[in-house]
Amino acid sequence: MAKAEEYDTSTRGHRHISAARALGEGIYRILRHNPKNKNNNHTHLIYKLEFPAADEKNEPQKSFNIEREGSFVIQIKNPEQGGAGGSSSQHKRRAQFPAHLQGQFGHKRYCPADPPEFLNFEGCEFLLISASDDIEQELGLELFTEGEECDLVKTFGDAVSTKPLFE
Repeated sequence: MAKAEEYDTSTRGHRHISAARALGEGIYRILRHNPKNKNNNHTHLIYKLEFPAADEKNEPQKSFNIEREGSFVIQIKNPEQGGAGGSSSQHKRRAQFPAHLQGQFGHKRYCPADPPEFLNFEGCEFLLISASDDIEQELGLELFTEGEECDLVKTFGDAVSTKPLFE
């Protein structure tokens, strides 16, 4: 988690950056979706929040447009293809995928996140396209949450602010 930071600049004086805080905790899956049109195979990143509970106030989540559950089409960017209109910074470190992953792109700019191993590589860029906020209707499955206890609290204790989760 990012900690609070204070520093001085020559132009703006003393600056303060607040510590990062969790907005939610839940479960996620990356799924292969094979619709009837076989040329349109793609992958979905789906999630469902466990905390804050559905019956609790959720103002922080609303302010960031975070729904209780959602689905995004996830596409991995080909690091060997240039971005349209300079969307990808020339100065950033590009992902170095092994040949078996890089070969999945062919000459395309993007490919499905299948296998999800793509995401293990530093510099991997991906595109999320909002698909649905009703996973069961869209994909025909239901995500079941596991939590009766917040893993962030178990893992980090008092070192992490859980205020947006519970207040």
